[in-house]
Amino acid sequence: MNGIICINKPQEFTSFDVVAVMRRCFKTKKVGHGGTLDPMATGVLPIFVGGATKAVDIFPDTDKSYRGGFRLGLTSDTQDIWGKLIESDKKTASAEDVEAVLARFRGDIMQIPPMYSALKINGQKLCDLARQGIEVEREARPITISRLELTHFDGTDGIIEVDCSSGTYIRTLIHDIGEALGTGAVMTSLCRTRACGFSLSQCHTIDEVREADEETLSSWLMPVDSVFEKYLRIELDEVQQRLYLNGVRLDAARLATSAPKGEKLRVYADGAFLGLAEVNDENELVSVKRFPT
Repeated sequence: MNGIICINKPQEFTSFDVVAVMRRCFKTKKVGHGGTLDPMATGVLPIFVGGATKAVDIFPDTDKSYRGGFRLGLTSDTQDIWGKLIESDKKTASAEDVEAVLARFRGDIMQIPPMYSALKINGQKLCDLARQGIEVEREARPITISRLELTHFDGTDGIIEVDCSSGTYIRTLIHDIGEALGTGAVMTSLCRTRACGFSLSQCHTIDEVREADEETLSSWLMPVDSVFEKYLRIELDEVQQRLYLNGVRLDAARLATSAPKGEKLRVYADGAFLGLAEVNDENELVSVKRFPT
């Protein structure tokens, strides 16, 4: 079986734990995921099965959406409620204060990755160093917060909804908001509501997958080209299909496409998705990645 299934990852599961379950359920070792979630986080975890694993590193929609809970008046070494907690002198702020601070974090900003993360520096995961009590300097990285809304706040606990670029750490965002308020803040919950263009409404639970038969599992797999829908579609005839599958570059002028050079295209023949291609500087259609039909 080849395709994509979205899982609503439960708490206490690592992303690799979910992959391991999917390998058993789909009876294949070829399983990957579309973006790591921390064990305490829940939400959308796209799982790529069989030949669809070839898409894991090249899907175009890398932006993500989250719903994050927070509590003012606390800080921790992990920037969340599960770490070593330190109480702040100033414990509360008004909703107006929070709204005013949120405005500073919208748009293109710089963020310093947390020590408790899987990010590697000099080949070592930061979280492994943090567990040894070692803290290293991290460079701030550019991220984009395209939407940041306060959807609940009772004076201490609140919820924010975030649309952001890949590589954004929500607990660091909450920590930085707490610093800007002067109260401190820790993340108390995290749910990813969108990833790879998929939403929570498209997710299945692990229990549902475990209990499903093979026919049902196959029906739940979404086609791999569903993650490439933003790309223009091109159809090849029988001769062009054979040439494309053999790695031959095609004359783009002979194809019904007006795609700019360097822009990726979805390639089909007889309605079947063959892979991705792009037009090079010589106006040739060049294969980028082929997928099993």
